[in-house]
Amino acid sequence: MYVVLADNQDITRAGMMYVCQQMEQVEMHRAEDKTELIEQLRNHPDAVVVLDYTLFDINDVEEIEILYQRFPQVQWIFFSVDLSGDFVRRVIAIAPRFSILLKESPIQEIRECLLYGQRHQRYICQRMTELLLAPQPVSAEEDVKLTPTEMEILKDIALGQTTKEIAERRFSSFHTVNTHRKNIFRKLGVNNVHEATKYALRAGLVDSAEYYI
Repeated sequence: MYVVLADNQDITRAGMMYVCQQMEQVEMHRAEDKTELIEQLRNHPDAVVVLDYTLFDINDVEEIEILYQRFPQVQWIFFSVDLSGDFVRRVIAIAPRFSILLKESPIQEIRECLLYGQRHQRYICQRMTELLLAPQPVSAEEDVKLTPTEMEILKDIALGQTTKEIAERRFSSFHTVNTHRKNIFRKLGVNNVHEATKYALRAGLVDSAEYYI
């Protein structure tokens, strides 16, 4: 099994590489960015991709669907800290080639997910299965309640500032700003910067002219 690890978080990347080393007939390679990922898929069109969607440079579900159409034999494992139910439903509706694995999953689930990927089968971890089966509350954008600090940080994110840059400008710690970032994404039901930016533009937190400068 040829596994491509598209995860830019050092600690989880090391953990996944350790798990793969314990398995037989697994060849693991890293992809630092989307260009490297696509190049590896050209050479190994039946690979298993372990992807941290929230940190890797893939923008939205539409781009994921394009990648699936381009490489229909690839098995995808979305391996992230948190993913919204809406995002997961949209992804798994594309094809049975998409599996969901949260980073809090026990090592047994991680191994099982990789084995499912090897057999070209879908796997959804226990916590995400429970989330998908739970009754879905009715939500609307106007019901989202961000604090003034969260709105300021969301605007900075939408304008392209990194967590480190925001922390330095606000004289805050990286951990504090990163916690705000996670809370913003959770409240908005988004999974990455691109989706958060689209919300900020729709909500008028960022002027489109300011965004495109």
